[in-house]
Amino acid sequence: MKSLQRSAAPRAAHLGFTLLDIVLTLTLIAILTAVSIPRAANFIDSISVHGASSDAFAIFSSARSAAVSSAGQSTVDIDTANASMYVRVKSDTILRRNLGQIHEVKLSTSRPSITFSASGMGYGAGNLTLVIKRGKAVDSLFVSRLGRVRH
Repeated sequence: MKSLQRSAAPRAAHLGFTLLDIVLTLTLIAILTAVSIPRAANFIDSISVHGASSDAFAIFSSARSAAVSSAGQSTVDIDTANASMYVRVKSDTILRRNLGQIHEVKLSTSRPSITFSASGMGYGAGNLTLVIKRGKAVDSLFVSRLGRVRH
């Protein structure tokens, strides 16, 4: 029987990365990161503003529905200092949302409150405009005297 001898496999001449390979790779990663982080931040801001806008829309709709279903009045109070919205029916607060804490947005408004009648119409001398902002992202909601909410 022949004896089996292992032949030495030829070794690769290059087993690792050179310093130049590592520096070029890290430079490329740094450039891509520097370009993508501001875009990601703007995207997150727009998602937060959209979420807060949807919540505010739901709050106005809930207040209008509460007024119609209770055959009375409901009021939406907007606290811009705390970025909060409250829905009151008579003296009871039935809904409270802190949009500033939940979505990290800031609110500004043309009027601090709007009241809906039993027919769903809004009381007041003019329309209400709610501006929701975070970073560079901004959205506006408009509530007409008829009680309709639109973006």
